Amino acid sequence: MKLNNVNLQGMMSFMDQAKADPAVLKKQKRVEGTWDFQEGHPQFKATLAYPAGERTLEADLAPFMGGAGLAPDPIQYCLYGLAACFGGTFMSLAAAEGVTLRSLRVIAENQVDLTRPMGLGDKPVVEQVSLRLIADADASDAKLRELEQQARERCPGVYCLTQPIPLETRVERT
Repeated sequence: MKLNNVNLQGMMSFMDQAKADPAVLKKQKRVEGTWDFQEGHPQFKATLAYPAGERTLEADLAPFMGGAGLAPDPIQYCLYGLAACFGGTFMSLAAAEGVTLRSLRVIAENQVDLTRPMGLGDKPVVEQVSLRLIADADASDAKLRELEQQARERCPGVYCLTQPIPLETRVERT
């Protein structure tokens, strides 16, 4: 059964699996990309595999950062991931509660200060990120706000943005 293009049966089946074996709740995600040195091509690309196939994404820095602007920049992908994750979490919660939506738009925005990336100071790169949901539903405003709050609490993308997460970086030789 689907509601809002959300596979409720798949969600419930996974929930049952998780109750029986909490180890299924741990998932590994990976992106491996390469820098393209060829002029006239976007600078970075990665092929992402998913259950139904794979897709290659390309990114290019904005011209003022040394790119040519030939593809979305990395920050746009960050915002895209956040918007898709938050929208997906919201819609899954709505479907699980039987709330039907006719449409949903998600707007993710930020203001970037390039002082730090350009080595000209240590101001925060991003001071705030905003997410707006524009929904068409028969549900009450109170119900939509409740779903929004639940999505904010449960969305992995929001968690990554708002909670300190250990980061490891290193460089290795080929």
